[in-house]
Amino acid sequence: MSWPHGITARPLEKNDVQAWADLLAAREQVDQGGEHYTSEDLLEELENPQLELSRDTVGLWADGQLVGFGQMYPQTTIFDVDRQGGQGAVHPAWRRRGLGTALMEWLIHRAGELHLANHPDSPGEVRCSTISTNAGAVQLFRGLGFEETRYFLDMKRPLDEPVPAFDVPEGFRLAPFDREYDEALRLTHNEVFRDHWGSTPRDPQSWQSTVIGTRAFRPELSYLVLEGETIAAYVLGYEYVADVEATGVREAHVGRVGTRREYRGRGLARVALAEVLAESARAGFQRAGLGVDADGATGALGLYEGLGFGVHSKWITFSRAL
Repeated sequence: MSWPHGITARPLEKNDVQAWADLLAAREQVDQGGEHYTSEDLLEELENPQLELSRDTVGLWADGQLVGFGQMYPQTTIFDVDRQGGQGAVHPAWRRRGLGTALMEWLIHRAGELHLANHPDSPGEVRCSTISTNAGAVQLFRGLGFEETRYFLDMKRPLDEPVPAFDVPEGFRLAPFDREYDEALRLTHNEVFRDHWGSTPRDPQSWQSTVIGTRAFRPELSYLVLEGETIAAYVLGYEYVADVEATGVREAHVGRVGTRREYRGRGLARVALAEVLAESARAGFQRAGLGVDADGATGALGLYEGLGFGVHSKWITFSRAL
């Protein structure tokens, strides 16, 4: 890759996490995306076993300061399309110098390598997302041939308002998350999200490293709806400490919600989500948050609005064919 004059580029290393956290904090002050990270969060990112640090990350340095970064999220399994995702950022003081374009060209190139190595016979695309208010990022993506393909809503709900209670339908039971359901839940999740736009199946390794094995996962805020021993629906809760430190608001994040196709339309996810909200309020959380596909076909948006969530911000996913 060719980088702008005065820039030193090399893969990110574990001892770079504080510099990386400082860069992201500077970005947040300007872009206001509501994203905060501690060095521990970023170390966890780099320890993802699916990430090849030497090829899937890059840091841009100037005079000893990290002024930009790029990172891939390699996908090794697919449903229909090989969707390679990535992210990057440039320090606000270093923008409009060509760093963002160079990082995106690196990301597109690396996504193409991963596609050819893993799924050359399937359609491939590279995806990036940004908050809709970041005009600079939107312009950059469009200029590089990316198209707006999906909109996602970040929704919030205060927990000082009463949480409605719902009866568990006959024949089902509500159960707190238990590690004995790890593998069954992974398989259920893959089945549930097979018809969700942009979804890719989780193998056992990625399930552990990005879903239930993360620092943010909160088993005590996670519930399953069971018919016998079959998982019919589930809600998984998370807490991001960096957000609490930055905002002073303790938020329970609803990271995963799903219902098997044959059980949809019975209010099972609503039962589990209401329990997660009630338990979060009892545990001292002040707010709940989640993200939802604005065009999803499963009625999730209506479910969340019915439980008191309102739109906080809008995010755009951009895609480009590989």
